[in-house]
Amino acid sequence: MIKGRVNGKIWSSRHVDTLPGGALLEVEIDGGGRLIAFDPLGCDAGEAVLVTQGSVAAAFFKGRTAPVDALIIGSIDEKTK
Repeated sequence: MIKGRVNGKIWSSRHVDTLPGGALLEVEIDGGGRLIAFDPLGCDAGEAVLVTQGSVAAAFFKGRTAPVDALIIGSIDEKTK
């Protein structure tokens, strides 16, 4: 798993039909770098998240082949002062 923070949404007016309903988010990875991850949870900008990649991400969508390589699988609860 990869820990990161959501920078914002990626908007796409055209995409393949097998892409499930949900949002594409830009995630800044701890230690540097960014990736685009599919978000089935409804995360917001600034939120800390956990991301999985590869076959695990694609296998999340039962009964369909989804072109997803990075999937947000959790929102990290952060302590407030």
